[in-house]
Amino acid sequence: MFRQDIWLLPEGIEEILPGEGEHLERLRRDFIDLFACWGYRLVVPPLIEFLESLLVGTGCDLDLQTFKLIDQASGRLMGIRADMTPQVARIDARASRSEVPARLCYIGTVLHTQVDHLDRSRSPMQVGAELYGHGGNESDIEVIRLMLEMFAIAGITDVHLDLGHVGIYRGLARQAGLDTEKEAELFTILQGKARFELESFLSDAHIPAPVSEMLRLLLDLTGSIAIIEKAKECLAGADESVRQAIWDLEAIAVKLAAQFPQLPINFDLAELRGYHYQTGVVFAAFVPGVGREIARGGRYDDIGRVFGRARPATGFSSDLRVLQRLSPLDSSIRSEQYRIFAPCNSDPDLHETIRVLRSKGRTVIQELPGQSGTAKEMGCALGLRREGSKWIVGPIHH
Repeated sequence: MFRQDIWLLPEGIEEILPGEGEHLERLRRDFIDLFACWGYRLVVPPLIEFLESLLVGTGCDLDLQTFKLIDQASGRLMGIRADMTPQVARIDARASRSEVPARLCYIGTVLHTQVDHLDRSRSPMQVGAELYGHGGNESDIEVIRLMLEMFAIAGITDVHLDLGHVGIYRGLARQAGLDTEKEAELFTILQGKARFELESFLSDAHIPAPVSEMLRLLLDLTGSIAIIEKAKECLAGADESVRQAIWDLEAIAVKLAAQFPQLPINFDLAELRGYHYQTGVVFAAFVPGVGREIARGGRYDDIGRVFGRARPATGFSSDLRVLQRLSPLDSSIRSEQYRIFAPCNSDPDLHETIRVLRSKGRTVIQELPGQSGTAKEMGCALGLRREGSKWIVGPIHH
């Protein structure tokens, strides 16, 4: 018996239809070409692998987002990737023994157990680039520049950049003498920007007064480049690692502002996205009208240590489907205006003309015997017609 709901898909799982699929594929090709021009080589990590390898160094958030199952061949627990970044770090650690910086990029679908509260998807198409083997600010700047170029390729404008540095919080937490449990509690409070809870925590935690005051001020250290000078003043009593983090943020922002003078840059020194595995600068890109970042990244040094090779690392990732929806460039225009209709005809000259057109990248749809539907209904604005001894392309007059 036919079930009317048999076509329903699970919540957060979508199919990609013609038009959208063509647009996605065009962006995918454009992004891979862009990455290649910058020296980033494409890798294709596996969709599924053993869980301990998949989740190494990523913290509990990724664990909760990962679908798990038992491998019938080995009896071991496996996971479907929810983030490709750790996989690419493993590829760098295991595939290259040189100390030369490595640039890798990737595009592929990931799967999440929970629906994103804004995008409502559990199957993002992750796109990103990673740079391994260099620990200086210049590599952070390179991946941010590459991210901005990716937006430009997609026609996405009015991008705003947020900068932060997890080293500031790490240094202050260490200086406060917090144990693992207390550090995690404070992390949650800062992530929620919960000022009242912060005051309560600081009053009960028996932290030295100067350090307590610096932690209290973190929530106020957000804004334009002017906030950096305020941070230097407010956090003057912090240890060397915190002061170095502030200097690094300033250096990165100054160079980006010189190269992208119209780019709005905002600082948030209490921003701890990716805290469990990020080690330095973190950044996110926003556009007006979207209630979350459209790309994010940062530095995550030493993630490859468990694979036998600790290297400096920095990179970014985004969701290709989110970028496609934001992109004003519509590939369906090309399809409608330039598709060519060819009549049902066994003439060898016609078939040779069709072959040549297709070899040049033109879309030619040939009529099938007895089919229904006109050239217009098949989305063709052009047609092949015979003039003398040749078949030529011309507009179809309806």
